[in-house]
Amino acid sequence: MRKISFLWGVLLIMIISTSAMAVTLPSVFTDHMVLQQGKPVAFWGTAQPDETVTVTIGETKTEVKADTFGAWKLNMPAMSATFDAFDVTVAGDKSDAIVVHDVLVGEVWLGSGQSNMEWRVKNCDNGEAEVAAANLPSVRLFQIPLRASVYPQPTCDAKWQVCTPETVPEFSAVLFFFGKNIQQDLNVPVGLINTSWGGTPCEAWTPEAYLYSDPITRPIVERWRDNPDLKQPWRPGALYNGMIVPVLPYTLKGFIWYQGESNIGRARQHETLFPMLIDSWRDAWNDETLPFGFVQLAPFSYDQKQIENGGTIPCAELRESQRLTVENVPNVGMVVTTDIGNVYDIHPRNKQTVGRRMALWAEANFYGKSDLVFSGPMFIAAKPEGDHIRISFKFADGLKTSDGKAPTHFEVAGADGQYVAANAVIEGDSIVASAESVKEPVFVRFGYRDIAEPNLFNGADLPASPFTSDTLPWLSEDAR
Repeated sequence: MRKISFLWGVLLIMIISTSAMAVTLPSVFTDHMVLQQGKPVAFWGTAQPDETVTVTIGETKTEVKADTFGAWKLNMPAMSATFDAFDVTVAGDKSDAIVVHDVLVGEVWLGSGQSNMEWRVKNCDNGEAEVAAANLPSVRLFQIPLRASVYPQPTCDAKWQVCTPETVPEFSAVLFFFGKNIQQDLNVPVGLINTSWGGTPCEAWTPEAYLYSDPITRPIVERWRDNPDLKQPWRPGALYNGMIVPVLPYTLKGFIWYQGESNIGRARQHETLFPMLIDSWRDAWNDETLPFGFVQLAPFSYDQKQIENGGTIPCAELRESQRLTVENVPNVGMVVTTDIGNVYDIHPRNKQTVGRRMALWAEANFYGKSDLVFSGPMFIAAKPEGDHIRISFKFADGLKTSDGKAPTHFEVAGADGQYVAANAVIEGDSIVASAESVKEPVFVRFGYRDIAEPNLFNGADLPASPFTSDTLPWLSEDAR
């Protein structure tokens, strides 16, 4: 597990250099914040050199001595969720105290990505009604402003806000609906940290040192070495520095992510890059088990001229790289959206279903609701059987089609890798696919077009993920 060992020291020096020599807290500690339940809670900031700093919550006090540069950090004992608001006092023995009011304890999640995560509540389906109904005092919102930086930023210009019809319109719709479901289903306060920026690539959210450490992602860094634009949001690591580091290491439950559109031309590289991002965030929070849920890209034609011809496949490769991330990285989940996209609009408006499906994943895997079905059918294996090929799935109970017709968007290929449209039949929890022109099918793929909207679901009405069983080179194989 790779570490950026100097990061914490850099942050502390930056805090010290820009603050007065009194007790300070970064902006993520403000009135109305939510602290994570069930874990020791990190507090940090600056004070005078060697000053003793005490954090007090009720009858619980924890103290630490600031170092010779004035930096301090401590962990408060784990707490249980509560709707009863309280104050947190942070005091130095040489400085005035800071009092943070109206604090709750519950579940804290960070949401990030590009425009489909940034997409606002007011602009989603029924946005006006959703905003009007968003009087949720136990849901708290923290919106990190857009900032790109080549240097780690210790804080940001933001504050926690109570969720109301006045504060929610500009907030991330996906993150809001996810949090709303968590709050209502678990009956706990929820804190949501939104840090997203439309149009940005995965590498901008990944520390540059990680990118440079792997030959597959190193070219991303090398392309930017002579670029003088230090505030370009597409720059490697720029948004990690400017929009993730400011809340590091605020104690939280996990992350949700909606991004990938800006990486579709480099899908094979993304297969390495995306797990790298996940690893780097977990390393930064010093917890390799932190849950990480993400949204698989929805159907959309990246080449509008190809809609009548069934679309192209660069986005299909990106979806496959996302599916492989679920297969290869622990505590990761994926929401499939092939049934709620819009092939003419890269920003589908149904963010409610996206948030609900993400909440199902979180609740089933991390909140003890193991009876919940949280995923549609996921490819396991393809077995050639003479003139047909049999495909097995996880989460396939009640395998069906949404329209009662034969399963769509299956293709088969022989050893030559030349795919043709296939006929598909449901047999129990598997699919049997064949094509008259392929006498001995070896490979099968499903939903492998950018605009594919297949009709295969399970009994919980959750859609099957696109996949390919082949090991053939991708169109993006060498794109770096």
